Amino acid sequence: MKVLVIGGGGREHALVAKLAASPRAEQVICAPGNKGMKEAALAEVKAGDIQGLLDLALKEKVDLTIVGPEDPLCQGIVDLFREKGLKIFGPGREGAVLEGSKVAAKEFMARHHIPTSGFVVFDDPDKAKLHLAVYPGPCVVKADGLAAGKGVFVCDNAEEAARAVDTIMTDQAFGQAGDKILIEERLMGEEASFIVVTDGKNVLPFPSSQDHKAVFDGDKGPNTGGMGAYSPAPVLDRAMTERVMSEVIAPTLAGLKAEGWDYHGFIYAGLMITPQGPQVLEYNCRLGDPEAQPLLMRLKSDLVEIVEAALEERLDQVKPVWEDRASACVVMAAGGYPGAYEKGMIITGLDEAEQTGAKVFHAGTAIEGGQTVTAGGRVLGVCALGRGIEEAVAAAYRGVDKISWEGAYHRTDIGRKALSRPQVGIVMGSDSDWPTMKLCAEKLKALGINFEVRVMSAHRTPEEAGRYAREAASRGIRVLIAAAGGAAHLAGALAGHSTLPIIGIPLTATALNGMDALLATVQMPPGVPVATVGLDKWGAVNAAVLAAQIIALLNPVVAEKMAAEKEQMKVKVAKGNQKVAAQVENL
Repeated sequence: MKVLVIGGGGREHALVAKLAASPRAEQVICAPGNKGMKEAALAEVKAGDIQGLLDLALKEKVDLTIVGPEDPLCQGIVDLFREKGLKIFGPGREGAVLEGSKVAAKEFMARHHIPTSGFVVFDDPDKAKLHLAVYPGPCVVKADGLAAGKGVFVCDNAEEAARAVDTIMTDQAFGQAGDKILIEERLMGEEASFIVVTDGKNVLPFPSSQDHKAVFDGDKGPNTGGMGAYSPAPVLDRAMTERVMSEVIAPTLAGLKAEGWDYHGFIYAGLMITPQGPQVLEYNCRLGDPEAQPLLMRLKSDLVEIVEAALEERLDQVKPVWEDRASACVVMAAGGYPGAYEKGMIITGLDEAEQTGAKVFHAGTAIEGGQTVTAGGRVLGVCALGRGIEEAVAAAYRGVDKISWEGAYHRTDIGRKALSRPQVGIVMGSDSDWPTMKLCAEKLKALGINFEVRVMSAHRTPEEAGRYAREAASRGIRVLIAAAGGAAHLAGALAGHSTLPIIGIPLTATALNGMDALLATVQMPPGVPVATVGLDKWGAVNAAVLAAQIIALLNPVVAEKMAAEKEQMKVKVAKGNQKVAAQVENL
C-alpha cells in the first residue's frame, strides 16, 4: 500500500521510519517532510493546507494517511478525507477540540469526572489580573488555543502570572490562541505522558514516557515543544498505570461516546502524578513530539497493522510487541530557541552519530549546497536504546557528542528524574539506628541504587508510617527496609499498608540482644509477610543485597553489578583459600 504521513518534524520522521519498515508499505510519502527523511518521498505541501493534502492523496492514490501534527486535525482534515472515501488515522474536528481548545478540554473533563486541577476562564486581561490579586498563590496560565507547546506559563506568584497574562493576551505572543486564557491550580508532583490508540470502543496503551518541556537543565526557563524524552517513565509503575487506565482513559473514552464524537486515533494524556493520584494536565490528539521518537523505537510490531485495526474497530485483536529495553531521545536545538534563532548553520557528524548505534531523527533540517543545515528551532532528535534508562540516555548522549553546528544547544539532564528516583526506602524507628543503617545505605550506594531514609515509628507516628507505606510504590519505591529493636513492629506496620517487598532488620537494642526484635519481625500474621536476613549490622548489609537482587529482576544494569559482586566474592574466597593453604604449608 501507499502511505502518506502529514508533517515534517521529528515525530513524523519517526513515523516514516517505522512505516517504511512495514512489509505492507510499498511507498511512504511525507508532506512536507524534511530533507533528512531518507526513508520517504517528499511532497511540498504544507501540513496546514488540508485541501492541498487532499489533492495530493487523490493524485497519488494514497491508501492510508496518518496525521502527525495537531493543526490539520483541528482544521478537520479527517472529516474532509473521509467525505472522499479516504482512509485516514486521527480524530475528526469534534474530537480534536480536546487539543485545539484547552477550555473545551477542561470543560470536557469536568463533565465526565476526569481528575484535573481547578480552573477559571478569562477573555479579558484586566479581569484575569483582578482574579490574581484575590488568589495570589502559585498557578498555571495557559493560552486556550494551539501554541506549539509554548503557551503554558508555570508561575510561582501573582506577579509572574500577571506577566504571563500580558504576554498571552496583551502582547498576543500566540495570536488568536490567546484570546481566551485559563488560570489553573498548580499541581505538585511529577509529569508523565500516557498515550493510547483507540478505535472508539477499545484502547491499546503504549508504554509510558516522560517529556522535558523547559528549555534549560533542571526544568528551568520557558516551555518549548520538548527538549527530550525517555520511555518507560518509572513514575508510572504497574499500579499507577492501572489507575490511569481506570481513572483517566476509561472515563475519557466514555466521555467521547457520550458526546457522540467519532474518535479513531491517538489520545495523549499529559499527566501530573500527585500524591493523591493521576491528574490530567492536558490532552493531545496525536503522538507527542519528542515522545514519539523513543516510543516508536521500542515498537517491534508493524505500525500499519495497529493503525488499520484501529480504523476497522478491531483493536482488541491486536497484541503489539515492545522492546524490553528502555529508550531515550535528546533534542538538539538551535541557539536561542524557543526565542529567535538563526537558520542555515552547517551540521556535521550525523553519520558518526549513527555509527555509535544512535538513531538521528530530523526535525528542522534542510539541504543547501549539498550540506545538511539547520532550518528550525528543534533541529534533531538523537535516540538510542539501552538495557535501562541510564544506558539508553548514555547511548543517546554518545550520539549527541558527535554532532555539532554553530550555536547548537541541548539539555544535559534528560532522564535525570528517572535516574535520581529512589528505589529503596530505608525506614528507622529512631535516629539512633543510623550508625547501623548507614551500612545498608553505603551498600546500596555502592551498587548504584538510589534510596531515601526516613525516621518514623509504628507506635508514635502510626499514621505517618501508614501513609508512607501506601504512597511508596506510586513514587517509584521498589523495596522497603525497616529497622527497629525491641517489639520491632515497624516492618509489620509497613507491610500492612503496602504490597511492596518488606525487609525487616532486627536491632540489638535491648538486653535480649535482638532476639526479641527478631521474633517480632518474623512472626507476622498470614498475608503480611516480612523478610529478614540477619541481626543488626550484617542484617543491614544483607538487606541491601537482597533489595538489590529484587530490583535486579527488572533492571539489567543492577543485575550486572550483582553478578560482578558475586565474582568478586569468589575471588576473595579463592585468595583466602590460597592464604590458608600457604599457612598450612609452613606448619
